[in-house]
Amino acid sequence: MRKKIGYTGLAVLMSLALAACNSSGGTGGTDGASPDASANKKGSEDKVKLEFWSVDRTDADYTREKIAKFQAENPGIEINYVVKTEEYNQAIDLAFASSQSPDIFRVKENTIQTFYKKGYLEPLDDYFNAEFKNKFTPLKDLNLFDGKMYSFPNYGYTMRLVYNVDLFEKAGIKNPPSTLQEMVETAKKLTAVGKADGAYGFALNFKSPASAFDRSARAIAELNGYGGFGFDFKTGRFDVSGFKPIVDAFRQMQVDGSTLPGMESLDIDPLRAQFAEGKIGMYISFSSEPGVYQNQFPAKIRWAAAQVPTFDGTVRGASGFLGGQWLSISKNSKHKKEAAKFLNFMYGEEILLDYQEKGFGISMVPSVLSKAKKADIKGFEWFVPTKYDGAWPIQPTVAIQGEKYQDAFFKYMLQGGDLDKIIADLNKRYNEALDKAIAAKEVDVKPDPSFDPKNLQNMLVK
Repeated sequence: MRKKIGYTGLAVLMSLALAACNSSGGTGGTDGASPDASANKKGSEDKVKLEFWSVDRTDADYTREKIAKFQAENPGIEINYVVKTEEYNQAIDLAFASSQSPDIFRVKENTIQTFYKKGYLEPLDDYFNAEFKNKFTPLKDLNLFDGKMYSFPNYGYTMRLVYNVDLFEKAGIKNPPSTLQEMVETAKKLTAVGKADGAYGFALNFKSPASAFDRSARAIAELNGYGGFGFDFKTGRFDVSGFKPIVDAFRQMQVDGSTLPGMESLDIDPLRAQFAEGKIGMYISFSSEPGVYQNQFPAKIRWAAAQVPTFDGTVRGASGFLGGQWLSISKNSKHKKEAAKFLNFMYGEEILLDYQEKGFGISMVPSVLSKAKKADIKGFEWFVPTKYDGAWPIQPTVAIQGEKYQDAFFKYMLQGGDLDKIIADLNKRYNEALDKAIAAKEVDVKPDPSFDPKNLQNMLVK
């Protein structure tokens, strides 16, 4: 199954360079995705109210602007837009458990499978006509489940090492690190020249270890040929040992005093604010950063971005291009047609073009890519896909007992310990969970001995 998914992702990503039909979005039925006539005959003051939840902060102001435009064009619909910055997945679970789920909510590559299995998602096929749906090339297990569509593709992200050019120059460092050892040494040098002014060499948003590792260690592991979420596609088993040199490098920077004090309680936006002020030398994050430093936290420093370091300077795989889904409708929504009308608006070509051209993300919609102008935003050029960005297959989602690997590795970073023993315990627990999921037919996993991460290179560029 994993091999098939990989080929599907490859076909989609290769098609991005091709021009597609210039069709405009449309919805199915006689009145598309608009509300039933009876739904809004209760008086002008009695609007249909939709709850919309997202975890994305980078484009929050942009989304609010588009919501205001939608509401102006659709006075019978009111949208309550909520950006949840803490424990988003748990909030979604609690909302469904208490029958208070949002009508529309953001899904991501690491959540949509779980939300689908829990029965949270409404199939979208019947709410949109063929002309609208043909604009998109869906990915199996990312948009499509059992032949039905649950979210349309929109955009994706590349990953880069973001660094403070001013602090690099002050430390006499000409180039960003290309190996883990260089990253450790660079962080120490940056701290040595910056500490007096409150600047440190490295930081990550470890208030959420999962978020921090998934935006950093994942990309480093993938460039070195290891699955970024700890799954080995060759063997069909979990194996987090590929994270060992990365976690050791992170711990060494912590031991050296090269990391920003208090980063264990730092969320991503406060981290970005500190970087914009010149207090952080390096961190790793998504291609959304150019928009952040132009609009959200205007940078007071010169900054740049580069490929994340590898173990020894050799690239053995590809950094995963994350994305492929965006908005979904709740299975429990009482206003699904109105919610579909909003999705039709947000997925309109005008917004998707504007979204890319403002640098919020790299589109996965062929017709958008064929028309989009170069993003007029500083730094976006450093995040444009290269030969070393590619789409990995989708790893199985399992429910483990005990600590997740991100939490266990973060604890080791702070406290030390026997990392080999930690890895052995994680592999045992993850594979026990995998075996249970296979036995329950929740996942279908088969080894792929022919899988070669180098084949993921050149997927996004010609």
